[in-house]
Amino acid sequence: MIHELRIYHCMPGRLPDLLKRFETVTLGLWDKHGIRQAGFWTTLVGESNMDLTYLLAWETLAERESKWTAFQADPEWLAKRAETEKNGQIVASITNQILVPTAFSAVR
Repeated sequence: MIHELRIYHCMPGRLPDLLKRFETVTLGLWDKHGIRQAGFWTTLVGESNMDLTYLLAWETLAERESKWTAFQADPEWLAKRAETEKNGQIVASITNQILVPTAFSAVR
């Protein structure tokens, strides 16, 4: 199992819009494409309270590539993302890492 750590750095004041989009749009489409989330977090103390951090769980990089590519190209996702951004861009930038657990990790 590998995990993908993604951090979405929001435009000022847009974190509530991103959270709503994940809750009402994105998670349902992830289910449709077989994308498994391992947790979501907002920042209580840190550099920015306008970040959304989450983990995705993948069996392999090949699974990630095929499912993520299909999700990104899904016409429903493209339409709903555009609709949620009609008042402007929500995400300023994304930080992304693929993580592999160590031999002593509690998470496998």
